[in-house]
Amino acid sequence: MKKRVLYLLALLFVLPAMAQSSHPEPVTLSIGTAAPAFSLKGTDGKTYTLGSFSKAKVLAIIFSCNHCPTAQAYEDRIKQLAKDYAQQQVAVVVISPNSPKAVNLGELGYTEMSDSYDEMKLRAKEHAFNFPYLYDGDDQKVAIAYGPIATPHAFVFDAARKLCYTGRLDSKEKPGTGQAEDIRDAIDAVLKGAEVQHPVQKTFGCSIKWAWKDELNAKIHAEWAKRPVTIDSLNAQGVKELVSNNGDKLRLINVWATWCGPCIQELPDFVNTDRMYRERDFEFITITTDNTDKMPKALSMLKKMEASNKNYIYSGGDKYQLIDAIDPQWQGALPYTLLVEPGGKVIYRKQGAVDMMELRKAIVEHKLIGRYY
Repeated sequence: MKKRVLYLLALLFVLPAMAQSSHPEPVTLSIGTAAPAFSLKGTDGKTYTLGSFSKAKVLAIIFSCNHCPTAQAYEDRIKQLAKDYAQQQVAVVVISPNSPKAVNLGELGYTEMSDSYDEMKLRAKEHAFNFPYLYDGDDQKVAIAYGPIATPHAFVFDAARKLCYTGRLDSKEKPGTGQAEDIRDAIDAVLKGAEVQHPVQKTFGCSIKWAWKDELNAKIHAEWAKRPVTIDSLNAQGVKELVSNNGDKLRLINVWATWCGPCIQELPDFVNTDRMYRERDFEFITITTDNTDKMPKALSMLKKMEASNKNYIYSGGDKYQLIDAIDPQWQGALPYTLLVEPGGKVIYRKQGAVDMMELRKAIVEHKLIGRYY
């Protein structure tokens, strides 16, 4: 019995500790340390190494990412930094350190995309990045070597590639309030051959998403899976009231049916969208056009999708009344999607399958949601 107790204690405490010890917390580079070598793929398809920037007198490496609202707040400042110093032999490079596997949907409430390489390519193109944007998310070896604390986190190296500055770009997160003064001061000092006055500064932003720290993801997914999934009946008047949106949240309404292939195919993405934004001023509602005797089938499908949002089945026999109640512009084909702000103004409508990235962008850029804290 005693041996069994000791064995159970080992399972509870010793083995988890051993697992954690195999991945010690990365340590931020110290001032004067040589820049670790790297070889990473950029969003332009090219591979970049430390040697790719050998002609630069100063190398500024900034660890940043797609999804973090603080990182997004600094993108224009990084672009301006790269532009302003391009003629002074200063190379500005941005590395995304995050493992996409470690980013959970609940952390994507301020963005329409996560941190995969393909999504990085989309963001770089959409925002016309004028600097190499490199992906380190597969093995995170470069991030481990440099030890960034948060996104964004800057490292400035001199011509000999010795670290001269590490920390924030500036102390003002909100766009338009800062000009990356801290990193500019560091770059200017290095260009002059002078010491950086404040070589180490704290940084602020989203934590690095290390691949081995995925316990929270598993816990969150388990909690989502346990949430109850229900369905209620709703007549045409009730549908009109939903669309009029007398609440105080941005409301996403999706009309679907169990017999509609495109509806079923995109429903998981709608559930994920709900999980991204549901902790904000946002709500997702589904309405199935299945006949009421098919309610058990509809509920079974919703449970399979873990759709713990508000779900309805249209109880009126006349589908044309439903069409008129949803949106006079709807021609009747499924699926149909509306994004309605408080007061009933429709800001997005789509007959047929939606472009989920386009829809999420419409959500996150609405004044009720927004990209920044």
